[in-house]
Amino acid sequence: MSTSSHGLNFAQLEAVNHLNGPCLVLAGAGSGKTRVITHKIGRLIQAGLAANRIAAITFTNKAAAEMRERAGQLVGRAAKEVVISTFHSLGVRLLREDGQVLGLKQQFSILDTDDITSILKDCGGTTDSATARQWQWTISGWKSAGLNAAQALAQAPGEAERQIALVMAKYEERLSAYQSVDFDDLIALPLKLLQQHAEVRDKWQQRLGHVLVDEYQDTNATQYELLKLLVGERGRFTAVGDDDQSIYGWRGATLDNLKRLPQDFPALKVIKLEQNYRSTSAILRAANHVIGPNPKLFPKTLWSELGEGEPVRVQACDAEDHEAERAVARIQSIRAGSSAAGSTGAKFKAFKDFAILYRANHQSRAFETALRRAQIPYKVSGGTSFFDRAEIKDLCAWLRLLVNNDDDPAFLRAITTPKRGIGHQTLAALGAFATRYKVSLFEALFSHSLPSALPQRAVHGLHEFGRYLNDLEHRARHTVGFEAAQAFLTDWLKDIGYEQHLYDNEDSEKAAAARWGNVVDFCDWVAQRCGGQIDDSGGISTEREAKTLLEVAQTIALIATISEREQDQDVVTLSTLHASKGLEWPHVVLAGVNEGLLPFKPDEGDDPAALALRIQEERRLMYVGITRAQHTLQVNWLKRRKKGREMVPGQPSRFIAEMALDQATVKEDPLVKLRALREEFAQRAKEKAQQLR
Repeated sequence: MSTSSHGLNFAQLEAVNHLNGPCLVLAGAGSGKTRVITHKIGRLIQAGLAANRIAAITFTNKAAAEMRERAGQLVGRAAKEVVISTFHSLGVRLLREDGQVLGLKQQFSILDTDDITSILKDCGGTTDSATARQWQWTISGWKSAGLNAAQALAQAPGEAERQIALVMAKYEERLSAYQSVDFDDLIALPLKLLQQHAEVRDKWQQRLGHVLVDEYQDTNATQYELLKLLVGERGRFTAVGDDDQSIYGWRGATLDNLKRLPQDFPALKVIKLEQNYRSTSAILRAANHVIGPNPKLFPKTLWSELGEGEPVRVQACDAEDHEAERAVARIQSIRAGSSAAGSTGAKFKAFKDFAILYRANHQSRAFETALRRAQIPYKVSGGTSFFDRAEIKDLCAWLRLLVNNDDDPAFLRAITTPKRGIGHQTLAALGAFATRYKVSLFEALFSHSLPSALPQRAVHGLHEFGRYLNDLEHRARHTVGFEAAQAFLTDWLKDIGYEQHLYDNEDSEKAAAARWGNVVDFCDWVAQRCGGQIDDSGGISTEREAKTLLEVAQTIALIATISEREQDQDVVTLSTLHASKGLEWPHVVLAGVNEGLLPFKPDEGDDPAALALRIQEERRLMYVGITRAQHTLQVNWLKRRKKGREMVPGQPSRFIAEMALDQATVKEDPLVKLRALREEFAQRAKEKAQQLR
């Protein structure tokens, strides 16, 4: 095991070597926070703490996979014992192990967004999906704040909120009946578990000797309370974050968690990482100027030894299409080597070295059109997830049902996809029977009194489906390894006729073939997990650790993407600023940096205090965008922009002025000047013609 501190600066070393008490590492953008976390894991192990008593918590599966890989490179085999997971994955671990004291069986189901929307529509007596999704957002916000339905109802400010709280109460009843949880429950229920059951709390506090939390500024109130109960009064934790990169207030993240740390843990050691290893001084100077007006919890200033680099450039563009043309021209120019590429003079030829970042998804359209026209390959970050495709949801429903027979949403999807001759009337009658006796649909299916409620033919069809599921579950429980899983999945899809189902329900063979290709990829991915080629965080495993198909099925709901294959594609990245956080590129274009877009136009009726907080978060978003750039940064604003079907005058964002750039770098595109001159000449010619008449 190598835990050499070679290459760590003084502040990083201080953070790595502070082992026995609470520690807050304020890690500025590009300051090497992942390096600090992985080295601290190694240092804790070197100091005698068992690897399985260390937990490192991240916010995404991708971040967890990267951390696991880097920890493995540093400490070797011991890294496999470290609990490296997302908050939600850790919540699943707690609930699988101790959730029974809350009345939750070990093989509970995790519902996806579509399931939740469907249940809420039923609970609220509506057929409108948009209304149900709005309820879902509100309920999620309440859960993130630590409120249950009764508490939400008690403090509901108006009739609309009161009605949503009543829907939430029914929703909670359904989740309990279905032995299911949603993603918010994966934090709220473990918190309840530790709050209400001292023996469980003591057990986990003894088990976890040190907890490291990445992106701490993104935690919400519930996650903070969970962290406090996991570490106890000893406070053996390391929180790594940056208040200047807190951009998720809209989903419950709160800077109050940073304010509370020194109050709740008086012995807290605060260490600032201010040396940036990513960007040139010119880029960092612009970033420091932009974030300067925000109030500071812990003031810091980023600096770099990478040299001055190219000036940050501001480009005024005529409109969206023109902005896209100029961005494409910039990419082509840098790739051709006609523009210097940073202080080293290196020429970056790869498309993957370029990113175009924007505030809102709709801004990608003009860039996609221009890139396609120029035959430049690109990807839109944050597009449709593999697991959001209908065919993958179908198969996941079957696997969920094998894990938890009481998962009613999964039952309904599986029994109707593909169709098995079991109609809606039969399912409605089964549902009424299950509701009357307070059992799940699967349990109702085998009830001795079911024949009194349904025709014999319908009961026969249901029993046949139930027996098939039981047989499938038994086989899945004993299917271990890659080849066995592949054979199982192939036979299963053939048994249910899924390929034919796709071809029967698509308008073209090409579309059906594409969907079937997704199914094949999914099955291969599941089989690889069974064989140990892919670890629990979605990354490539260094060691083979075979699992049963049923064990793999239990974790699928937590996986956000099928793989990280897209990372290696040589394509230009189009991304929202929110989705770009944590990433970096040699060359970055910030697009549409206009008032009304960045910052967003404030809501009418916002009080001054709320407006000030919104502007602060938007300023942090601009800061995040600037600090994604390594060598060159161009900031665009539009003189005219689309608003609905109209073109309206555009104003540069206040954040451009706040960058405090040399005016020589704030350039007007010559094409814009040329167009203006043409328009002026045409107007004068028109006026002259009128005078001659």
